[in-house]
Amino acid sequence: MTGTTTHDADAEALESGITRGSMLRAAATNQIAGPLAALIVAVIVFTLSTSTFFNSDNLSLIAQQSVVVGTLALGQTLIILTSGIDLANGAIMVLGSVVIGKIAVHDNPALALLVGLVVCVAVGAVNGALVSLLRLPPFIVTLGVMSVIAAAARLYTSSQTYPVDSGLLTGLNNGVAVGGFTITYGVMLWIGLTAVLAYALNQTSWGTRVYALGDSHKAAELAGIKVKRLLLGVYVVAAVVYVFAAWQALGRTPTADPSGYSTANLDSITAVVIGGTSLFGGRGGVIGTFIGALIVTVLQNGLTQAGIDSLYQQVATGVLVVVAVGVDQLVRRRQSR
Repeated sequence: MTGTTTHDADAEALESGITRGSMLRAAATNQIAGPLAALIVAVIVFTLSTSTFFNSDNLSLIAQQSVVVGTLALGQTLIILTSGIDLANGAIMVLGSVVIGKIAVHDNPALALLVGLVVCVAVGAVNGALVSLLRLPPFIVTLGVMSVIAAAARLYTSSQTYPVDSGLLTGLNNGVAVGGFTITYGVMLWIGLTAVLAYALNQTSWGTRVYALGDSHKAAELAGIKVKRLLLGVYVVAAVVYVFAAWQALGRTPTADPSGYSTANLDSITAVVIGGTSLFGGRGGVIGTFIGALIVTVLQNGLTQAGIDSLYQQVATGVLVVVAVGVDQLVRRRQSR
């Protein structure tokens, strides 16, 4: 009798957890309203306060400035949705870019991209294995891996930079002009990746399992979800996205630099949080992250156009992050009542 009662209680907990996870996932589409409103307000304010913000060249620049961190943040979103975090994503991207850049100097650029993909996926798999199989805290794992990978990039290149002149590797910075607004292939790729991941998260069973896992690891296990395999897969998929970010970086700055993008990990987390994804997992999505990355860039660009010191730009971005986390906490408390 006791075993049956315990089993029934577990089943009830399972149903409750999965139902709640489904509700949170359904609510994710509504969560982009806040970030989108903030983006619109920021654009209006800077358009009215400066004479150069709302012109085609500057708007094109904003989109181009957003792609590297914006793409990196897409992979970060997947991991945060599982209630994890990846402090090593910027280092993985930089390692991928220097591997690609150094190999492309003497070999085929396509081969260089393939090797960069293998390297980044291997690091992502190590992160995923340590988190899923050994159950180590994602924060500690990725912090340690970040240090190792940052050092590895410098050792691999002897702290040298490598110019990249291959059209395949730098071509993402080219594009087409539409009414004076230049849409680069990098921006198109960013939009495409966002659409693919949004579909995967919201329209496939894989996405359902990711949200369920982020909402409650225990409930996900009770539901029969292979948590370890799923977690490992998420880290690998995120690493694939980081390779695209590395490709974007080579398009933006045709130089493979082992010391570049030193704050990319924190910038990607900022975009994810401002975009409405909860740091506690199970709620949010990549569309909000896309908007969050634009908000950060619009804020930086607009304040620069207005002649505001860059230190105040950092203050404004930090305040936005704190407000976003505070709102998330408030929403969670209300939902738990």
